[in-house]
Amino acid sequence: MRPNIKACGQAMATAMVNAVLAVALMLLVEFAISGSFQIPEPYLWAGLLIWLVIFAGQFWRQRHLCNSCNAVRSSSEVS
Repeated sequence: MRPNIKACGQAMATAMVNAVLAVALMLLVEFAISGSFQIPEPYLWAGLLIWLVIFAGQFWRQRHLCNSCNAVRSSSEVS
């Protein structure tokens, strides 16, 4: 259970940073085009979708790395 919680925390932090940067870039481009800082609703949905996709990928990756690390530790303790 512990590796899953650790993987979830790391994946959530990575996904949040990437989603915030993506939304900020979208808002910057919107400001450059229109000259106003209105936040259209599709940008928020896009940010949520970006967060979800990155979270899923990072969680799978981090969980795999934690499980691999635990397997190496277990095999080295047995030897």
